[in-house]
Amino acid sequence: MNGQLRAIHGLDPISWWPPASGWWISGALIFLGIFLLIALIRHLIKYPPGSWHREAREAILELRKQSRQLTPKETAGRLSVLLRRIAMARFGRHGMASLSGQEWLEWLDRSDPNHFDWSGRGRLLLSLPYAPDDQSIDPRDIEVLITATQRLISVSKEDAAGRKAGRKAGRRKKLIGKLKNV
Repeated sequence: MNGQLRAIHGLDPISWWPPASGWWISGALIFLGIFLLIALIRHLIKYPPGSWHREAREAILELRKQSRQLTPKETAGRLSVLLRRIAMARFGRHGMASLSGQEWLEWLDRSDPNHFDWSGRGRLLLSLPYAPDDQSIDPRDIEVLITATQRLISVSKEDAAGRKAGRKAGRRKKLIGKLKNV
């Protein structure tokens, strides 16, 4: 060894790409956490704690579960009461509390932003609770009404007001167009 020093050759630098599997798992968990947080926030916005939305949603889900054990007559009676409670919570008592029979169904037709045929398919709500116990009814008809009620709950009051305002604006534009053509 001649007394000369040699340069130390170190290891090659570690590449930062591709990341190790731990980083992939951490990234996936962070992405999943963000997704779940966004879903939770959207749910809380749509169904805020203590609002009629949450209570109505829980009530309709419970009625859907109970409808398998209840008779169609009992289910229709409970659904009718629930619809009244939803309508009063959503639109207030004024103007709808005194409605009954066909007027009630027509009011539901006008107020439902999903445009379900309450006057036609909702007649069961009027007749079935007072029908004889031995009257046969297809449970799918009740299921359709429960689903329509569930959709009615899912549309918030602000959405309904916005859609109604949009329809009014559309009608206003048509009317102005007709007046210009005269």
